[in-house]
Amino acid sequence: MNQQHIPVLASETLDQLNPCPGDHYLDLTAGYGGHATLVWNRIKPSGKMTLVDRDQNAISALQSLYGDNQNVEFLHEDFLSASNRLLKENRSYDLILADLGLSSPHIDKAERGFSFGMAGPLDMRMDPRQALTAADLVNKATAEELVRIFRDYGEITGANRLARRLIERRPFTNTTELALAVARIKPSKNRIHPATKVFQALRIAVNDEIRLLEQSLPLWLQLLKPGGRLAVISFHSLEDRLVKQLFNEHGGPSYDATLEILTKKPVGPGAQETVFNPRARSAKLRSAQRK
Repeated sequence: MNQQHIPVLASETLDQLNPCPGDHYLDLTAGYGGHATLVWNRIKPSGKMTLVDRDQNAISALQSLYGDNQNVEFLHEDFLSASNRLLKENRSYDLILADLGLSSPHIDKAERGFSFGMAGPLDMRMDPRQALTAADLVNKATAEELVRIFRDYGEITGANRLARRLIERRPFTNTTELALAVARIKPSKNRIHPATKVFQALRIAVNDEIRLLEQSLPLWLQLLKPGGRLAVISFHSLEDRLVKQLFNEHGGPSYDATLEILTKKPVGPGAQETVFNPRARSAKLRSAQRK
């Protein structure tokens, strides 16, 4: 398995997807191949995989893993664009997975700007081809825009005060400078760094993650074969709510339901995983099967 990224809820995801030899698998956030490798080991040699990622570094890593395999294809684009493309091509899949978390290389490389643990540019773009960066938002957004980002995507209390105080201190040039300012404005009352939710909110806004998910979820149902399974791993209450709403809308006891909900409650990590991989602590897995 590629160890650049530890796949979250690995055994739980395999249990929900239940890959079988010959299945066609769509990984909408393939990253560095953590989940894909586990699934491939179950569906090869006759199975097929479509691996999607908006990060060229991830695509390059995936190509080095599977590049000579005719049953594996790669799409370098966001999952909404990929989903629309695959639907237009009348494609369908037995297994679909979307892991909405960051890959470890995103966090561990200072130059990507996702982490405040190392000094780096205020970037946070999953796809460096896009124009908008975190620096643009932090240094140019209005107070109202920052408040909405902090409140909706970070669920931050006191978002108004935080936004105003940050505007007074800008411009910010790097990640540690911003994190220090947040810590001074809003000291933490627990062990979690006060900038954690701010960086999460900015990342979601920069990459337009909620809109992409909201528009993609119905497409994923259309891409499922009858009997096919969809699994989504979320890390934010907004993401989880969107998945839950979609499943409830199309599943449940209704006579015309098109989905069977496999997870009545979201599946979370066990105690051992959170010790081994602390980044997994907020992960929630939901899955459903098309009737």
